[in-house]
Amino acid sequence: MTPTVGRIVHYVSYGTPGGEFATEHRAAIITACAGNDDTTVSLCVLNPTGMFFNEDVPYSIAINQHGIFASGGSWHWPERD
Repeated sequence: MTPTVGRIVHYVSYGTPGGEFATEHRAAIITACAGNDDTTVSLCVLNPTGMFFNEDVPYSIAINQHGIFASGGSWHWPERD
């Protein structure tokens, strides 16, 4: 799929270095696409306590035996059931 403005994606939060808070998947809306690059976008991330805006967010996803894994500070397409 090609990212376009207005599409819903998942943003993966960083969590904390000490592990007090794990990475979390959050709903996000693409607000800008970086030229011809189909992997870097700007997002409006929707958190339970508010929104934040993040520019130049890289695409990252890997699938392992436990399911989908994505690194903190990245986005990916929502999983399909």
